[in-house]
Amino acid sequence: MSQQRREAPAERQRGLALSTRLFGVRHHGPGSARALAAELAAFAPDIVLVEGPPEADAVVGLAADPDLEPPVALLAWAVDDVSRAAFWPFAVFSPEWQAIRYAVAAGVPVRFCDLPAAHQFALGGRPGGSGDPLARLAAVAGYDDPERWWDDAIEHRRGGEPAFDVIADAMGALRAGDPPDEYDARREAYMRTVLRRTRKEGHERIAVVCGAWHVPALTDPLPPASRDQAVLRGLPKRKTVCAWVPWTHGRLATASGYGAGVTSPGWYHHLFSTEEDVTARWLAAVAGVLRAEDLPVSTAHVIEAVRLADALAALRGRSSAGLAEVTEATLAVLCGGDEVQLDLVTRRLVVGERMGALPDDAPQTPLAADLAATARRLRLKREPQPRELDLDLRTPGGLDRSRLLHRLCLLGIPWGRPAVSARRSTGTFRETWEIAWQPEFEVDLVAAGVHGTTVAGAAAACVRSAVADAPALADVTAAVERCLLADLPDALPDALTALDARAAGDADVAHLMAAFPALARATRYGNVRGTDTGALQTVADRVLDRICAGLPPAAHGIDEDEAARLSGLVDGVHAVTGLLGAAATERWLVALARLAERPALPPLLAGRLARLLADTDRMDVDEVERRLARALTPGTPAAQAGAYVEGFFAGGALLLVHDDRLLRVVDGWLSEVPDTQFDEVLPLLRRTFGAFADPEKQAIGERAAALTGAAPAARAVTDIDERRAELVLPVFARLLGVHS
Repeated sequence: MSQQRREAPAERQRGLALSTRLFGVRHHGPGSARALAAELAAFAPDIVLVEGPPEADAVVGLAADPDLEPPVALLAWAVDDVSRAAFWPFAVFSPEWQAIRYAVAAGVPVRFCDLPAAHQFALGGRPGGSGDPLARLAAVAGYDDPERWWDDAIEHRRGGEPAFDVIADAMGALRAGDPPDEYDARREAYMRTVLRRTRKEGHERIAVVCGAWHVPALTDPLPPASRDQAVLRGLPKRKTVCAWVPWTHGRLATASGYGAGVTSPGWYHHLFSTEEDVTARWLAAVAGVLRAEDLPVSTAHVIEAVRLADALAALRGRSSAGLAEVTEATLAVLCGGDEVQLDLVTRRLVVGERMGALPDDAPQTPLAADLAATARRLRLKREPQPRELDLDLRTPGGLDRSRLLHRLCLLGIPWGRPAVSARRSTGTFRETWEIAWQPEFEVDLVAAGVHGTTVAGAAAACVRSAVADAPALADVTAAVERCLLADLPDALPDALTALDARAAGDADVAHLMAAFPALARATRYGNVRGTDTGALQTVADRVLDRICAGLPPAAHGIDEDEAARLSGLVDGVHAVTGLLGAAATERWLVALARLAERPALPPLLAGRLARLLADTDRMDVDEVERRLARALTPGTPAAQAGAYVEGFFAGGALLLVHDDRLLRVVDGWLSEVPDTQFDEVLPLLRRTFGAFADPEKQAIGERAAALTGAAPAARAVTDIDERRAELVLPVFARLLGVHS
């Protein structure tokens, strides 16, 4: 390598011999990127070969467009199986990106020379390479942190000699005892094949930019071409497509699971893009992040932090402050030792969420293009930072945004997730979403493209496909609800037909009850979204009739676990029946009253039915008291009595707060529970009373104390066990420092 560098000027003058320069880089290393840009300008190659999938040769010219802003990635996927997909990310500080930008600016060809993705997907290999061998160099140099060694050795070599030759020699020494595995052997055989072909085409000045690990394998003399042909012969292939997609700094980070990632892409971007006052500008940006959160950071804080970072670098023998120094200065001075504030800086700045952009005319799949156009029309910007989006469904813009987000959810692309709004609203005219765009959604868009060329068409096809496979009734009902939320009139008839057929053929009342809440909720969307839900109302009424008729047999002879499950289903149906109108509510309450009169009901279910009927004025207080007293008679096993209490009071504690008669019944039962049975009933009581709000529990305690005419404080100090109290005194004495 060093011999090639010495001969390059002479060859440039004579123009006789071929010259190939190998630039071994660390992926996403700003020091490598800066040095590479200078070396390419000096070498002036007539072609540039870059490690990456050759399928990208067709789209690499787009890098000349100034609207293509990194971080971006090349996305390749197998046409017959989109799950076979891979990304090749580039940031502005990636050496490969600088090589591409140099080539398109200089008007020289640029090609990718790695093993084609068509082979990689067919082989089931691991696109991306063999980890980070530079970590081993860091260990040899005595560093336990490869990032720190790289900072010292490369990133802070401003104005120094490039390290390409040194790294190449080091890689040669490492590879001497560690030959490449089969996967890397195939990749390097293909790289050499591309290099030979490029030379035969007559290119005299060839620049090869690849991971440093591969440099020894590409250094002259190359092995015989026949040997590489034997390695590559017969490799399987899959038809593959490649395109540019936006990327983020967060997805460049090692913490995201990216094997070739770096721990601090935001810091590396700063190192590459800042020529002067690197430390001061960085800490000023840190102050900006903290001030945005209303944290007090003054100019004096920043000055002191810069001084501390520079002093730490000097003590450690570093030419300038690195990430370790500025982080320690940030924690000590700007964050006041608060690790939570430092974590904020790490997320916002050290890693960062800078997102790249593509030109409007960049090649995309039809579905991706439709989404981009719709998002622009609705003024929905694809950003990686989560943010809350409140939608008023009474406005055309709010309704259209809601439809888009629901349609994407049907396609398995959760750009938005339903959230609880900070604005209190009990109506159905408002939706709240938390939206955040992730780069991997680009793959999901490709996969969803098999369903259609528009978001609406693809979502409708997904609904039709889901209901055509005869899924469970609850799944069909959920599909109908999502269809209405997403406003997919083309798919709704198929979904309703499947729902009607599935409901008519399902004899399990529990299935009907599980499906009913979503069905009832869906009927209200006609008012909110302007959708005709008449057919849905008819189906919902028929399902409710079947539930009312089948509920008594479903409750016969069931055990405790099934009683708990059925009670939950009853609650779910009861909560939404009112959405179908007064007639439906009346049918449901009549069915509950008839069921409550049946003998031998499980205590939990019997208690739950009594509470629901009491809350709807279908059971007067006298009847409630009689039933509760009967369930809590001394002859009833404590576990059964506790189950009745759990079922009855699961809806809240207001009855105990406002009705002394019910409170006396419960209080009397509790006081008479035998000690031998109390442990058995205690979990039920904890589950019931533990769900009450603190003010409710306090009110119950005060009213229970008043039943005996004693104040709570007075009851608390009666019957003191003096022997047990004496055991506590030494502990208190020690805590208070009082020595006996």
